Amino acid sequence: MLAHSSTSRAPPLYLTSHSPSSPFQPPKSATMFSGPSQPRKSQLLPPHRRTSPLIWCAAIICVVLTLLLILAGIVTLVVFLVIKPRSPSVDLTAASLNSIYLDSLAYLNGDVSFLVNFSNSNRRIDVAFQSLGLELYFRDRLIAVQALRPFAQRTGESRLEATRMITSNVLLPADLAAELQQQVKENSVVYNVRGRFKVRARLGAGQFSYWISTRCEVKLTAPPNGVLVARRCRKD
Repeated sequence: MLAHSSTSRAPPLYLTSHSPSSPFQPPKSATMFSGPSQPRKSQLLPPHRRTSPLIWCAAIICVVLTLLLILAGIVTLVVFLVIKPRSPSVDLTAASLNSIYLDSLAYLNGDVSFLVNFSNSNRRIDVAFQSLGLELYFRDRLIAVQALRPFAQRTGESRLEATRMITSNVLLPADLAAELQQQVKENSVVYNVRGRFKVRARLGAGQFSYWISTRCEVKLTAPPNGVLVARRCRKD
């Protein structure tokens, strides 16, 4: 038999592209997981600054004023709920139509008197009428204006004020002049009275002011002895 050769094969050799003269360079991917870089705190956080004392004072003042406003609102609400203030009432209790005269069938002259009743129905609040004005209208045409003297009223008081309103040479449109003449013939003249009053209410040491307005439609008989037949008043 022929003997087999027992000679072993040499292991294969692999060539690399690295130059023996250059040091080993790790792959770039090896440095990707080396850990996150730590940013400088000075780049992210602004330098600390102390708050100005003026800003603190302004903030404290705003808080105090807000609390005072809330407290004042609560006190006002409690006062209104307990005392239940009411506006004074204004009414026309009597009226007389003394004269109506149309000059040249266009210019109105007239004389009418009213008795106005002012009542303060409040039981704990005194009032004072500081500004009082009455306006007389025929339809929507202003024909007379009259001011009243200021006065004061205690709780539960009523006061009657007589006023006289004079119309002098007020130009009326033709349709209104004809309507007024027809009303005089029918013995039923209709006027409108508007009043605007400034009221000051006083409760203890506190006081407040407001305006009230009243409208009244009055029906009178023809002059010279015209009297009040009907009235209808309401607040605006």
